[in-house]
Amino acid sequence: MADLVWDVAFLQDAMNEFQNQVRDLQWELGGVRARMLREIRKLRRALLLPVEDWMAGNNDNNNNNTEHLGFDHYMPPFANATGDEILQGVNYASGSAGIRNDTGSHLGYRIYLGKQLENHKVTISRIADLLGSTTSAKNHMNKCLFIVGIGSNDYINNFLMPEVYPSSNLYSPSQYATILIQQYSQQLKELYEDGARKITLFGLPQIGCIPDQLKRHDTLFCVDSTNQAVQLFNNKLKALVDDLNTNLPDAKFIYINMYSISSAIALTLLNRPCCKVSDTMPEGQCIPGKSPCLIRATRFFYDNFHPTETGNVIASNRAYRALLPSDSYPMDIRHLVRASNLYYDDQ
Repeated sequence: MADLVWDVAFLQDAMNEFQNQVRDLQWELGGVRARMLREIRKLRRALLLPVEDWMAGNNDNNNNNTEHLGFDHYMPPFANATGDEILQGVNYASGSAGIRNDTGSHLGYRIYLGKQLENHKVTISRIADLLGSTTSAKNHMNKCLFIVGIGSNDYINNFLMPEVYPSSNLYSPSQYATILIQQYSQQLKELYEDGARKITLFGLPQIGCIPDQLKRHDTLFCVDSTNQAVQLFNNKLKALVDDLNTNLPDAKFIYINMYSISSAIALTLLNRPCCKVSDTMPEGQCIPGKSPCLIRATRFFYDNFHPTETGNVIASNRAYRALLPSDSYPMDIRHLVRASNLYYDDQ
C-alpha cells in the first residue's frame, strides 16, 4: 500500500510539473505571437491586402490567418457583412458544407460551395456599387487574398458515412477523389473568372486520426484506409494547383499540405475530445452546457471533429510561414502575399 501511495503522489507531482510547463510554453508562445503580429501590422500598412475567406466547415483557421495578415478583427460572415466593410474581406464559411451539394445534408441546412460562390457574386455586385463599376470591383478582387479550405466534410459527412450516403458504394476512393477534384476545379475556375488571382488552397488533414474515426473503427490508432483515401484527394489537388497556374493567366494558386502539418494528431493519445460529446444528433459534437476539459492546450480536439486552438494555431502558423519545405507548394502564404505587386521586401 505504501508503494501505491508513493506512486500516486509521484504521478500527481509529474502532472503538476507538466501543467506548469504547458503554462510556461503558452506564455512564451503568446509573446512570440504578439511580436509577430506587430511586425505583420507594419507590413499590412504598406500592403492593404483584403482577404476573402472560404474555410467551409471551420471558421477558426481562417480567423488565425487574418491575424497573421495584421487584421485586428475577424472577417465578418457574408450574412452580416454590410457597407464598405466588405472591402476588407468576407467570410463565406458554413459548418458541414462541402464541394458536393449533398454533403452534410443529414445535419440540416448548410451553404455548400456552389452556393457560397453565388453569395460571392452578390458581394462583387455590392463592391461594384461602392466603387462605381463592375470593372473596378473585378480589379479589387485581383488584389485580394482568397483562402479556400474545403473537402473534409465530403469525406466525414459523406463518403465515410455509408449508412447515410451512397457515394462509397458508387465510387472507389480513387474515383471519388477524381470526381471531387473535377467539381472543385470548375468551382475554382469560376472564382478566378470573378476576379480572384491569389488563392490559397488548404489540403485535407489526417482525417483517419480524428476521434470520430477512432470511435467508428474501435481503435486507438489512426485508420490507414481513411488516410489513404484523403491522400488521393490531396495528391490530385496539388496537381490541380500546377494545372491552374499554367493555364490561367496571372493566377497564383498555392497548396497548403495540411496532411503533413497535421501529423501531430497521429499521436492519438492526445486526440480525446476536450468536451463531453453527444451520442445523438448531432452525434460526436459537444453537449451544450457541459464544462470542457481543464487544460485545453493538451488536447487537439474539442469534440470528435473540430480542432482546438492548439491545432489551429499550428496550422495557421505553418501555412503562413512554412516550417518545412513540404508544408506548402509552390510557396507559403507569406511569399504569396509578397509575390503581389503591392509590397516588396528584400529582407
